[in-house]
Parts: sequence; C-alpha cells; structure tokens
Amino acid sequence: MANKSAADKVATIQKGYALEGATIELGAAIVDGELHKDAPVRLPLSMMNRHGLVAGATGTGKTVTLHMMAEQLSAAGVPVFLADIKGDLSGLATPATASDKLTARTESIGQPWAGKAFPVEFLALGGDGNGVPVRATITSFGPILLSRIMELNDTQESSLQLVFHFADKNNLELVDLKDLRAVIQHLTSEEGKEALRELGGLSKATAGVILRELVALEAQGMERFFGEPEFDTAELLRTAPDGRGVITCLELPTLQTKPMVFSTFLMWLLADLFEDLPEAGDLDKPKLVFFLDEAHLLFNDASKAFLEAITTTVRLIRSKGVGIFFVTQTPKDVPADVLGQLANRVQHALRAFTPEDAKALKATVSTFPVSDYDLEETLTSAGIGEAVITVMNERGAPTPVALTRLRAPESVMGPSTSELVKSTVAGSALLAKYGTAVDGVSAYEKLAGQAAVPTGPAAPGQPPTPATDVFVPGSITPGTVDAEARRIEEEILGRPSSRPAPEPGREPAPHSAPPAGGMMDDITGALGGAIGGGLKSMVRSMGTQLGRELLRGVFGTSSRRRR
Repeated sequence: MANKSAADKVATIQKGYALEGATIELGAAIVDGELHKDAPVRLPLSMMNRHGLVAGATGTGKTVTLHMMAEQLSAAGVPVFLADIKGDLSGLATPATASDKLTARTESIGQPWAGKAFPVEFLALGGDGNGVPVRATITSFGPILLSRIMELNDTQESSLQLVFHFADKNNLELVDLKDLRAVIQHLTSEEGKEALRELGGLSKATAGVILRELVALEAQGMERFFGEPEFDTAELLRTAPDGRGVITCLELPTLQTKPMVFSTFLMWLLADLFEDLPEAGDLDKPKLVFFLDEAHLLFNDASKAFLEAITTTVRLIRSKGVGIFFVTQTPKDVPADVLGQLANRVQHALRAFTPEDAKALKATVSTFPVSDYDLEETLTSAGIGEAVITVMNERGAPTPVALTRLRAPESVMGPSTSELVKSTVAGSALLAKYGTAVDGVSAYEKLAGQAAVPTGPAAPGQPPTPATDVFVPGSITPGTVDAEARRIEEEILGRPSSRPAPEPGREPAPHSAPPAGGMMDDITGALGGAIGGGLKSMVRSMGTQLGRELLRGVFGTSSRRRR
C-alpha cells in the first residue's frame, strides 16, 4: 500500500465512488497534496438513511458542510430538518453572490455553481424567536425526556414515570407544566395520599423533589415550550410546490445557555417521528434527513434509560425512511452503540494540542477503514472546508477513505436578513395552525374542579344521557358495544376496525349474532359468552387502558394525536 503510485490511489477513489443511482456530491479528492477534480467524492441518496457523522474541531467548516448537504437534499426532493443554534443557517433562504475567491474554488473542484435560494420554514421553540411556535404537550414529551430537562437522577426519573402512569390511568391530561404540577400536588396532598400509597414506588419526599424541580423550570420561563396546539412532526416531511424538499430550520440562539433543553427537544421531535411513521423498507431516497447539531449535548450526563432510548431510535428509524446525521467535534462524543450505526462519515480537521486531544485523534483514526492516507497526519493538517470521507456505497460496503475538498453552498453562508425571516414566517401556512397558544381543559382544571360544568337536572323520569362517544358500564346496548369494540380495536391495533359500522339511524336487533372479526371481538366474545356481559364491559375497559399505555413510545412519549 505504501508503494502505490498517486495514479493508483486516484484510480482506487474513482472506482470506489463510481455510483449508479442519485447522489449527493460532496467534493473532489486530494491525493498526495494534489486536488483531482476527475475523482469526485459522493454519497448515494439511497444510503442517507444509514445515518452519518459530521465531526471536526471548532471552525473547520462543519456547519458549512451540513448547509451544502441540505441544499442538495432539498434539490433532490428530500425534506431536511436543521437546528440553527448560532442563527447562521437562515441564509439558506437567500441566494449567494459570486466572488473571485468562490469562483476559483468551485472551478478547481469541477462544481457548476449558481446562487440559489431554497424553500425554508422557520420554527422557534415556544415562539421564542423568529419562527412559527413549536410546542409539545407534557404527555407527549414523556417522563424520560422531561427527566433529562429537569436533571433528575435514575430514582427520581422512575418516580416521574409513576406520576405519568397515574395521570394516564385517571384520564388527567398533562398538557403543560401546571398540569403536571397539579397532579404532583394532588398526590402529595391529604386528598391524594391513598393514590400515592397505591403507586408504591413513589415516596412523598421524592414527589416533593420533582415538584421543586418543576417549579424551577417554570421560574426559568420553560412553560412557553409546553402546551397546545402541539406541533405535528409530519410538518417536517413537506415538499415545496416545485418538488424541492422543504428545509425546516429550528431557531435556537436564545437557548445557547440551556443546551440540555434544546438537545432534548430535538430528541422529542425525532421520537415523535419514530412513533408516527410506518415501516418503509429500502427507498431510493429518504423521507427526511435530520441533522442533530452539537450532538454531544444529547449524551452528556445522560441516564441509562435515555441512552438506551436514543440507541433504539437510531437503530430502528432507518427502516422508516429517516436519516440522522450527528454533528459534533469527535467520534468520542457519541456512545459506541450509536457510533456503530453511523455508516457515513465526514471528518473535518482535529487539533492535537493536549494529551486529551492526542487520545481523541488516535480514537478517531481507529474508526476509519484501512486507507492510503496517514490519517493522523491528514486529520491534523486538513484545511478549512476539507474533510476525510468514507460512506456506504449502494452495495452496503464502505467506500475508500478520501481527503476531500468540499463543495461550496449556493445560498448565503450566514444569516438571512431579519426582514426576510419575518416575512417568511408571516407568510407561512403553519402560522395559522400553531401561532396562537390554546389552554383547554386538562389535569389542572379537572383537579381544581373546573371541568365539570353543571347542566341542570335531568328531565322527569328520564336518566341522564351520556355523550355518544362515552362508554358507560351497565348501560350496554348492542350499538354501544359495537362502537366501543371498534374504538378499542383501532386504538390497540393502530388500523381501522374490521367490525362493520351500523347503518346511520339503525340499531342492530337485540340478541342478534355479532359480526365476525376483530381481535377484541374474539377476546370479549369468548370470555363474555362464558361468564356474562359484565365481563365484556370490564375487558373493554381494560383494553382502553392497555391501548393508551401501548401507545407510549420508546422515550415514554405519547402524542395525543395517536390516542
């Protein structure tokens, strides 16, 4: 390998990156200090859901790399999600202007260049910034992610999961922070002490600690991030009228001092997508590519449950057509179980100023395939806008390692004007849907006794009439049973019920044979026929609760849209 000529090395790269399908063009290879624009380095679009890592020291060009990749993904019709921590990525909405320096660079790597703007949707957490407000309900966020924000230990996290279980079981909707605070206050009150005792693993002292942390979150202004209307992550999968993928840019500059908050919110978006999207198998191009900037913040001081949930999400979301690219400084920032799933690698320069830096450099080199480069030297001498690359080819094998001069973005490498951002937000179709916060009836109102609105006495001789969508044990009619069975089957199985719906205005005759089909029909029919209709009511009630708990995802998330 040491005796290979420069021509042989170039030929190896040319052969390794001679891909047949659609690709993302990354740049041109540098071999023995010479740039070869006839040796393009590219990434198969069909392999972008095998995930990736963009790493490198501060100032080496990581943000520009993901900017350039986002442009090409959008042009290929693939939606992109970006977290704009420094406010630099809004420039995607503004075409860049050519310069002599830029022209010289693009011509040297054989890049046809023209300034372009791309379809960008600007979001802001809770409306804190220039963007359509993004909110999550507490129940959707789930106990594991919320524990991460509150910096709870493992015991306290387990206790918070019991609080969520109590709320789910008692139909206490956790929409915002005051709802969760009301439930914990109820459990620690005289009125709720019996419920607290029944929960078993939740002590009053631990509940008090969680309550104090919750109040601290409210004092920091975190209540604006939780509430309704909850953001539907399906909005991240949109394309523009011209077929280009929409680049969703979540503005986070005001949260730079709260890194754990924004990293955890990004994980909520990803977890919600994971729960909602169907299996897709191998696709010609991904449904979405998700860039997680400052990825090391996800893993710092993370609990075991949180790390396991991330690993599971990364491993399984690939089959749903979503690619995740972690953006951080060194591969050491990412746990081994996650790093092993990142097939596409773009490694910018590293520094070796300290013994710790040297150790990180050696660890990084060890994660690359054997190559024609002295990677320790290459990674410390690479210039800004250059990176060592290896990706997964269309056959699922790693491509040759190539030091690459990267392509230049075609939109502005920096922020767009505030006027453009504000006008884009004002014209967004999402603003009418998410722009105004809504505070409906939820756990806080129910526990405060505000949810039960008096309706006056029932008419003489007539029993109170329940709402048509409420199942009342003891008041079973064939129509009620069928309707409830259909609802439970749809909740648990996540598909339309196999039971036929009754004709409008027509009630099935009493004692008629029930229609065949449906999992809950089999269960309740067999048990109910043997023991009686009372058990049918009980089994259906259990099924409703089972369906609700099954819908809590890998992070304990449970979107109200999925209930």
